[in-house]
Amino acid sequence: MSSIKLAMWPEVDNLVEKKTNMLFGCATIMQWNLEKVEWSRKLCIVLKKVTSAPRTVPRTAPHTDNFCTFEPLSLADAKEERMLLDSIAWPETPLLQAPFLFDQTSDPAHSIFTILPGRGGVDRHVGDQLEVMVQIYDFQGNPKKSGGDVLLARLHNRALEAGVAGRVVDHLNGSYSAVFPLLWEGSAHVEVTLVHSSEAVTVLHRLNREHPERVLFKSLFRSGSSSETTSCNVCLRQTNQPQCNYSDLRTGEPWFCYKPKKLSCDDRINHMRDGFNVRLKDKEEKLFQSKVNLKVFIHSSGPANVMVLPPMKGKGKSGLSGYYYQGVWRSLGGTKCLKGKVVHMYGDSTVRQWFEYLDASLPDAKEINQNSPKQTGPYMIWDNAKNILVTYRVHGPPLSFIYVPTSELRYIANEIDGLVGGTNTVVVFSVWAHFSPFPIELYIRRLQSIRRAVIRLLNRAPDTLVVIRTANLRGLTPSESLNYSDWYTLQLDKVLRAVFKGFNVRLVDAWEMTLAHHLPHNIHPGRPIVKNMIDILLSYICTK
Repeated sequence: MSSIKLAMWPEVDNLVEKKTNMLFGCATIMQWNLEKVEWSRKLCIVLKKVTSAPRTVPRTAPHTDNFCTFEPLSLADAKEERMLLDSIAWPETPLLQAPFLFDQTSDPAHSIFTILPGRGGVDRHVGDQLEVMVQIYDFQGNPKKSGGDVLLARLHNRALEAGVAGRVVDHLNGSYSAVFPLLWEGSAHVEVTLVHSSEAVTVLHRLNREHPERVLFKSLFRSGSSSETTSCNVCLRQTNQPQCNYSDLRTGEPWFCYKPKKLSCDDRINHMRDGFNVRLKDKEEKLFQSKVNLKVFIHSSGPANVMVLPPMKGKGKSGLSGYYYQGVWRSLGGTKCLKGKVVHMYGDSTVRQWFEYLDASLPDAKEINQNSPKQTGPYMIWDNAKNILVTYRVHGPPLSFIYVPTSELRYIANEIDGLVGGTNTVVVFSVWAHFSPFPIELYIRRLQSIRRAVIRLLNRAPDTLVVIRTANLRGLTPSESLNYSDWYTLQLDKVLRAVFKGFNVRLVDAWEMTLAHHLPHNIHPGRPIVKNMIDILLSYICTK
């Protein structure tokens, strides 16, 4: 990093004294000399309990195989968990025999959608709703008689760079409605996509229930010249091999590794993803074919466009987060407002993408990062002239990264508990992408833990702004869909919104912003989408 004179940092001495542990826990400190800013690391007391004895199984979590268990919840949290599980219950999907009849599964090529006539005449105006009926057929051309397919719907105009997400309603008989608000004048084109057949949902549901350990993890243990590697996960099957318990003592977040044969549980030095072990039954792979039945457009039985006239009086709200027009996301609910702010970002790589965008957008900011792992951080940028500080750190396991030092594993709730907060503090987090292959109960508990920390933060510092980035759609290959399907993401997204509903937090609706945009779906959305997300974040800060 380039040299920085102390005269450039008038506010930093006090800031560092107060914020050092707050920013990056006890793993990092900052040191100052006459010419430059350096980071040095110190050892910290790890708040983990490790044991070489097999863990005691307290109970079996609902909807999971017997080996995957969680600590009992309080009565209130258990009641909320039950309500959340009920709220995301998917329509019943077909039981699959072995082998099953592929020709009787949902086929987007045979399926159709039809734009329904408008109410009160043929003219449509800004403020009206457009309704589309979708009928799903199988590969033999027969209409399906049950629901459970995963559909996406979008209304757009490429010339105007306009787009809005549609709401899909499952009628449970093979037909679906997609409803769109009409929000701009001119042409509007309907697009309907079959993400998964109902039969594919049956498989995805079974995989999470029976094989939540199909994403493989491991850790390296080292002491002197001796080293061993063992398997790790949220849940480990009981064997004769003892387990090390790395569950967090404060939050209860579970994590276990098989104990090395010769080394101690204390000798663990990293966390790594070790591949995938997906167990499909005979012919089930046919349900996940690109250009066949995985994220494939459904064609219209007639016109796929409507012409929208200027608005009439008395039209209601759409209930959506917003829409694109001329490439700009227009919220339905300003931007140089970071001056004097401290922004803490926590979560996965989708919020790290925000940090990187801000880093590139603040040309006078200095990076204060020394050998931080690219995927995990910690990262920090400081703009002395504008008194802006932005930090990022990855959330705790499960993490599907290739390599993470154990010293950099943190849980968001613990990090939030270390913040002072206040009118100039902004907390941003996004936690979803790494939870898809696991029982939804794990995600619910993670969010409940974070919510408790947010409540404590807002109780001690009510003026703190808390912003949550929601989940977004992905580009799916057949193999990716088995672990990180948009169907899994949709379930997580519903839970996230429900857990934080009614609390003093703001959402950036990444789901609708990726669905409504013309760019291809990607776990890391394209720069135009990220720019609009950041603009929303900044607008929240401006109006704080």
